Amino acid sequence: MVIARNPDSPWAMIFLVFAGAISPVDAIGAERLHVVTSTTDLASLVQEVGGDYVDVTRLARGYQDPHFVPVDARSLLQLNRADLLLVIGLQMENAWLGEGLQANSLLAQCRNPRIQFGSAGYFDLSPYIQVLEVPNQITRALGIHPLGNPHYWLDPENGRRIARAISTKLGTMRPGIAAYFEQRFRSFDLRLAGKERLWAEQMKPYRGYKVITYHRAWSSFLDRFGLISVGEIEPLPGVPPNRTHIDELIQEMKPQKVRAILVEPCYELSATRRIAHSTGVKVLVLPASVGGAKKVTDYFGLFDYDIGLLKQTFK
Repeated sequence: MVIARNPDSPWAMIFLVFAGAISPVDAIGAERLHVVTSTTDLASLVQEVGGDYVDVTRLARGYQDPHFVPVDARSLLQLNRADLLLVIGLQMENAWLGEGLQANSLLAQCRNPRIQFGSAGYFDLSPYIQVLEVPNQITRALGIHPLGNPHYWLDPENGRRIARAISTKLGTMRPGIAAYFEQRFRSFDLRLAGKERLWAEQMKPYRGYKVITYHRAWSSFLDRFGLISVGEIEPLPGVPPNRTHIDELIQEMKPQKVRAILVEPCYELSATRRIAHSTGVKVLVLPASVGGAKKVTDYFGLFDYDIGLLKQTFK
């Protein structure tokens, strides 16, 4: 069935209509869902699965720190109109979006009952994926990652799990075209499987290579591709580096063959450059989200771009 492999094709829609998966009325007149996502990565995955039946808006930009996103009246307007809000969860967005009964949070101020915490339109993706670094108990030593590492989209398998959960959610909200969302997910899944094989082959020569990172954002990525973290420039997630910690990190790095210092575009580079100068290790500004670099326009492009930069650096 070649038609079913291309859900964007009008012939695919005709096929689904005549197969009974979508009624003619639903196929022609299904109302588009207004979806707001906290991050660009979630927005990209919603678009992959939702296709023509979603209008997607993201609150954060790909080059911003997703823990601390500037918001304004436009953000409130977007949330006010949303049918569905998707969040990373694990308290990633708490500082700027809020959840629960926080009276002054952006979520409370948008005055949209459809997407409040606990409602059908508030969708936290974290229960559907594999979370790393989950603590036995919450302590201050965990910084802004109290429930585990929230940067889980940087493992393609978690991208698959996110997309599957989104497909199911959209189908629940628009049951008349649930088959359309399922077909979109299947197409995404096939494409991702091919990309995963390519990315694994590209990174295979570098398994076991050591890096340091600025923020503990790369745990899922490093785990997937067999890289090893020697440490982070932040002493704790979300805590700015100090001289003592930097000196200790430099001493830790010197006897080890560290290949690169990974830093996201949102962080300043003074501490990073000092470490690079003392150790001779190259600094690599690596986007952790869609839109973090001009060429990174979707979820697939994020891995293509980052793996390409890592290959150049490791060579």
